[in-house]
Amino acid sequence: MMRVLMLAPTPFFGDRGCHVRIFEETRTLRARGVDVLVATYHVGRDVPDVPTTRTPRLGWVRRLPVGFSIHKPYLDVILFLTAARAARRFRPDVLHGHLHEGAALASLLGRLIGRPAVADLQGSLTGELVDHGTLPARGPLPAVVRRLERAILRGPTRILASSTWLARELAERWGVPARRIVPLPDGVDPEVFRPGIPADALRHRLGIDGKRVVVYLGVLTPYQGVDDLLAAWPAVVRAVPDAHLLLMGYPNEDRYRREAARQGIEGSVTVTGGIAYHEAPRYLALGEVAVSPKRSTTEANGKLLNYMACGLPTIAYDGPVAREILGETGVLVPLGDVSALADACGGLLQDAGERKLRGQAARERAVAEFGWPVLGGRLLEVYRDIGLAGRLAR
Repeated sequence: MMRVLMLAPTPFFGDRGCHVRIFEETRTLRARGVDVLVATYHVGRDVPDVPTTRTPRLGWVRRLPVGFSIHKPYLDVILFLTAARAARRFRPDVLHGHLHEGAALASLLGRLIGRPAVADLQGSLTGELVDHGTLPARGPLPAVVRRLERAILRGPTRILASSTWLARELAERWGVPARRIVPLPDGVDPEVFRPGIPADALRHRLGIDGKRVVVYLGVLTPYQGVDDLLAAWPAVVRAVPDAHLLLMGYPNEDRYRREAARQGIEGSVTVTGGIAYHEAPRYLALGEVAVSPKRSTTEANGKLLNYMACGLPTIAYDGPVAREILGETGVLVPLGDVSALADACGGLLQDAGERKLRGQAARERAVAEFGWPVLGGRLLEVYRDIGLAGRLAR
């Protein structure tokens, strides 16, 4: 049996972003007969169908924020030691590292045990730190991080890029040979995320009966465009008085409740807090329109796929990743254009025919291009291409 050790330097599982990718990749590979073990931090929660080994518990680290944390450097060292111990017992055929830290750890461990390493990247490390405000855009510090990022990219045997834009950047900006780059977009399980899920009881519980609901599901930060969405919302309500915005996710829930109150729109905005991944399809079923005004135009945006698989017409800020995922099915507005964002939300809410056409096309595209049954086969081909099949045959 093929064995894959995944290194996930993140508080897995956390109902967001790369966590969903790790979860779905693992489930897909296991369904194809691959034995997968995920090595991750002690922070997080176990989920069914994902065998997990964790770093030793540290009492002073009870949670980790979204983005950078001062704890991560030493947690990564401990994660490497944990993964090395697991490798002696598990005897993996390939190391699969998520994010740049995971790529570095997988490459180092792979060299030590004589196994190939695959990096699974969502964007640029430097770019993400700048976008989150952890690094300034210019100066000596980002220059140092860029050198570190370049060194990390030299290690893996193959690099999985979550978009063709990232694949192109890896080749053109970072000098990674094209033969080592494999575009593998984020995916979705179209049997789990689907149209027609009953949600009347949930609608009543949330107090949004009779409302025209726009849904957002993801991390609640300015970087994800949540501030822009709230700034646009008064204009949406003026155009569609029964419109209601359902903001689902974390952190900063109280901050955005206060902002809605400050703008006088708290009656048309519900901030739910975090939504468990297995509950997400039911909550998305409440929406007539979905939105993701993410301010990064280059980082992965997996929430779009969940929207599409649920048959939701989707609005996003324009950028190469959103265009690649949505194709012609989405409504793209210029980055940071709050008025255009409001017009797009109001326009779709008022046009049932357009919503139906875009929602059906989005669902079809999600199933055909981004379903995990399709992407799982591509991932297995990556493993075989790096010599795994030949090694197993010996």
